Amino acid sequence: MPFHIVQNDITKMQVDAIVNAANTSLKMGGGVCGAIFRAAGAEELQKECDAIGGCKTGEAVITKGYKLPAKYIIHTPGPVWQGGKQGEEELLRSCYLNSLKLAQEHGLKSIAFPLISAGIYGYPRDEAIQVAATAIKDFLREHEMDVYLVFFDKATYEAANKLLKS
Repeated sequence: MPFHIVQNDITKMQVDAIVNAANTSLKMGGGVCGAIFRAAGAEELQKECDAIGGCKTGEAVITKGYKLPAKYIIHTPGPVWQGGKQGEEELLRSCYLNSLKLAQEHGLKSIAFPLISAGIYGYPRDEAIQVAATAIKDFLREHEMDVYLVFFDKATYEAANKLLKS
């Protein structure tokens, strides 16, 4: 099934699950995490996240989507960039693969990802795009799923298209 690169608001995506670039405590944060919590209904979502308790970097957990068009939210904490010598690439790859595996285990047919770790976690944008695209393509070689990599701003969307076409 296809891999799509789109410019959109991830909270508006009509997919089975959207992915939240979470923190390990599964608390409402800023950026895409804050937007997802607000759109879903922060109080209800936080209550379910608190019941889960947390999630290690590179792993993934699933909650209901509440007020979102998506039925589910898959939360995955990405690595904080520390120069690239602390296993960041493998951890970031794990975020994508573990989210995809969790979606598959729940019988989901479509999933939308933001660019994980490239915001306040400082992962260099172009490298984060490459890791995301490679992990997703590797998964899709053996599995059927509609996967979207969603960029909110036009500049990052255009950079991703240019980078992945070359």
